[in-house]
Amino acid sequence: MHYYQITLHRSSAPILTYHYDKPLKIGQQIEVPVHSKVKLAMVLDEVEKPEGFETSEILNVLNSYYSSMQIEIAKFISSYYFSSLGEALGLFVPCRSGYPHPDDEKLNSLKDATKDVILDCRGEDTPTYGLPILSDDQKRAYKKLLKKDKALLFGVTGSGKTEVFISLMAKTIAEGKQCIFLMPEISLTPQMQTRLEKYFGKRIVMWHSKLTKKKKEKILEKIYAKEVDIVAGARSALFTPLEEVGLIIVDEEHDDSYKSMMKPRYHARDMAVYMGAKLGAKVVLASATPSLGSYHKYEVVKLTKPFIQTQKKYYFVEGSTLTNGMIKKIDENFRAGEQSLLFVPTRGNFKYLYCTKCGETHTCPYCSVGMALHRYARHLKCHYCNFTEVIREVCSACGHTPLISERMGTVEAKEMIHSSIEDIVIEQFDRDSITTAGKLKKALKRFESKESHLLLGTQMLSKGHDYANITLSVILGMDYILGLGDYRARERAMSLLIQIAGRSGRAKSADVII
Repeated sequence: MHYYQITLHRSSAPILTYHYDKPLKIGQQIEVPVHSKVKLAMVLDEVEKPEGFETSEILNVLNSYYSSMQIEIAKFISSYYFSSLGEALGLFVPCRSGYPHPDDEKLNSLKDATKDVILDCRGEDTPTYGLPILSDDQKRAYKKLLKKDKALLFGVTGSGKTEVFISLMAKTIAEGKQCIFLMPEISLTPQMQTRLEKYFGKRIVMWHSKLTKKKKEKILEKIYAKEVDIVAGARSALFTPLEEVGLIIVDEEHDDSYKSMMKPRYHARDMAVYMGAKLGAKVVLASATPSLGSYHKYEVVKLTKPFIQTQKKYYFVEGSTLTNGMIKKIDENFRAGEQSLLFVPTRGNFKYLYCTKCGETHTCPYCSVGMALHRYARHLKCHYCNFTEVIREVCSACGHTPLISERMGTVEAKEMIHSSIEDIVIEQFDRDSITTAGKLKKALKRFESKESHLLLGTQMLSKGHDYANITLSVILGMDYILGLGDYRARERAMSLLIQIAGRSGRAKSADVII
């Protein structure tokens, strides 16, 4: 009889001991009885027969397993992010037995079928898939990135970072390696999928949480059969079972969506850097507004000029709500056959009091972050130190009275525009209206084909979408973001402003109203 220590899948339960009549490998996925239920688990270690208690028998041995590298990384996640090993392993998609490695000859013939060697703009014979033509600025960045194991690509909005990524991916695939391409939002995947498929065909798959179980199974079949060179998607794409990872790209690396809010509370950007070092893969972080941490820690490669040079005019307007002047501007843009974008900050759980005269948010005297308004409890509370005080009427900065907390949501903004502008088609782009991958694809397709005229939404708008016809951006509620209960509120507000302004004026001149 063999005795094994096991960890339950996605569970915070401690390590348990079971027995089985045959030898099992470390990392093997199994099914075990726990009380009256059957649970998924993994073999951690073989041990001596325990004394002092009876063990239950392992019920079933599955044909999936975790590789030694997956287990090693999961152990790091478990200790660094304070979670159980079962919770950390739950992030990973296991490998599957019964898929032999294709021999080199077969693999090479497969790659040769999809590749044609051209003398490309990088000045060397590189096997490519008909690569994008790079500008001088992009070529310089590409060559610098080739020399570095990990680096930050700091490129202004519209500077063509994606073309540099595609060139790096093609080089990695030509060397027989695979790529992981991370994006902060599922909302980015349809547009990016179209762009990547243009160069890499069906050797690329998209992976994210909105996929159905059946679709995930199909994708995994392709990965196990070595028919995939690139896995692109949200943070979970980092944990797919690729065996030869040579490049990990983290696009929009500054984005908060990379931080998991559930256990284990890992940060996908930091895990990409750690996994790159473990797997011997190149790691490229990229953003037009990099986080200060990454800018300080990693070598920076810059793209300073937009791919298409256009003019942008910025207008700053007092107040935080949609004005008649802004609606008139949206109307003029619509009548001229152009498209517009309207950003409204997310409807958070908490509101903050701010002054209509000087724009200052009422902050905690100890932490200098915005104090949340709890209307029902009739008090203001700091969510950092729990300092509480009665609701204030007078601005502590300029003495103006009263302080207000009204913020406009996407629904109010939509109603206001519909009542003022006839025939305008508004695409609402927030988590309330975009609930499935299908809805997202349809909404983006309508906007791309100019069936809708105004993209109205929350933070989802700032995530790297590329539409040539947007010539007007209206950005509301920057004061609210500056007043958030976060010591990086200024950094986040500035980043959001640059990112949303960067959605317009990508192909022609544009106006930005703040």
